[in-house]
Amino acid sequence: MTKVKINTSEGEIIVRLYDETPKHRDNFIKLAKEGFYDGTLFHRVIKDFMIQGGDPNSKDAPAGKMLGTGGPGYTVPAEFVYPQLFHKRGALSAARQGDEVNPKRESSGSQFYIVWGKTYKPQELKQMERQMAMQQEQMVFNKLVAENRAKIMDLRRNRDQAGLQELQDELIAQTKATCSEMPKPEFTPEQVEAYTTVGGTPFLDNQYTVFGEVESGLEVVEKIQNTATASGDRPKTDISMTMEVVQC
Repeated sequence: MTKVKINTSEGEIIVRLYDETPKHRDNFIKLAKEGFYDGTLFHRVIKDFMIQGGDPNSKDAPAGKMLGTGGPGYTVPAEFVYPQLFHKRGALSAARQGDEVNPKRESSGSQFYIVWGKTYKPQELKQMERQMAMQQEQMVFNKLVAENRAKIMDLRRNRDQAGLQELQDELIAQTKATCSEMPKPEFTPEQVEAYTTVGGTPFLDNQYTVFGEVESGLEVVEKIQNTATASGDRPKTDISMTMEVVQC
């Protein structure tokens, strides 16, 4: 088990890294030991959501400078261990670029965030499950459309509306058949318990790699996420950090 101490200007946070996500664990340890994070800021803070850091460009960054694009020059392959590892309050997760430019959902080489989030009512989680099921269907349908793009373009060129409608009906039927064989998107009892009592950000589950959790210092995370921010969600008063590996 590996623990890393994050010393901040607001207090001390100790995170435990998961062995189930070895690439992220080893990378975080490497950067912490090298002093990569020392002097960087929690450059993006959103109340009732999360606190984010790890951008090397934040070191000695003047007020007003937009941050969030820096890194070590590489990404880390996604390591989704879901639903075992999820975005409960205190989860340590890897930031990344959006799906449109990062379809494999690879993580930033250095940027991370610690979840705060909020608590949810059971019916809110049920609604979220329905939304996830709709998103799953949409993703399957979009994939089928992409695979049939040449045929679709040919039908359009020929102004074959009947053919287009027939193909659409066929793809919808294929989508429903495919989704019926896939695991139904639903939260586990452990997730429901955490999200209805402790809190978190369930809408990020299985989208970003969770690779650790806060073992102590959650009150420091709370203090940071409550701090006043300026444009770009950057705290008005810089919150810097240093890191040290305290146990392996």
